[in-house]
Amino acid sequence: MPLRAKLLLIVLDGLPWRNWRKYMGNLEGWVQSGEARVWKMRSVLPSTSASCYASIHTGVSPQVHHVVSNETLFRVEQPDIFSEVVKAGGMTGAVTHSFWSMFFNRVPFDPVGDIEYDEPDGPITHGRFHTMTGYNHKNQMTPSDTDLFATLTMLIERHGIDYGILHTCTLDSMGHRYGHDCREMDDALFAMDAILAAFLPRWLKAGYEVMVTADHGQTDRGHHGGSGDEMQDFALYYFGAGKGPEDGVLLDQLQLAPTVLERLGAPVPATMKAESFLR
Repeated sequence: MPLRAKLLLIVLDGLPWRNWRKYMGNLEGWVQSGEARVWKMRSVLPSTSASCYASIHTGVSPQVHHVVSNETLFRVEQPDIFSEVVKAGGMTGAVTHSFWSMFFNRVPFDPVGDIEYDEPDGPITHGRFHTMTGYNHKNQMTPSDTDLFATLTMLIERHGIDYGILHTCTLDSMGHRYGHDCREMDDALFAMDAILAAFLPRWLKAGYEVMVTADHGQTDRGHHGGSGDEMQDFALYYFGAGKGPEDGVLLDQLQLAPTVLERLGAPVPATMKAESFLR
């Protein structure tokens, strides 16, 4: 049986709630026009990037999957969105940091063999990755976001993937470099919002539901990993026909994986105990 729907998950790394709502004018315009819904979501702890990536896709906490830092990199044991979509007969695509390939496909990451692959048996059917090797305070080592968005769109139009994820570290890297209350971040948010505006209507026209969210927030000093609203809270924008909760409801990051699978029509594994926030 084919999956019921197609869905894209867009993860903008390191963007706190207050800056989503204040600076992402195109996304907010779609909410205002009734074409999208938005809720606040809270990350797991630690609110560290790798920990959040693993929880986003498995629906379990870092205390269960054991990815507790950016240095604990291994193939995660729990079922995840990629594996369950492929089991249900679907195709997956990823345009992300290489950590996602390590967590959900194989380790170690081979920059030559794994930077791009097409493997029909999955769990990641079509993978396109970047490593940010050499990243430091002076050099972000992030690819062009337009290139990443175009690559995801290529996977959609060339391969007809059922589920796709795009993950970009640009805003997180900008936050670590400059903090979140500065002219440089204002300009970066403006640019990211414009890139989304260029591609999102094309994805919707192709028949995809779309979620745009973050993995965690970030402080004005450019930090995350701990608890607190600035580090844990971010927005989730949803474009699709699913019915969600009332405005103002705080969502749990562990709800994301089962919600994605339910929207696609794939079985939700017993390890994902949080309830879907869409019906």
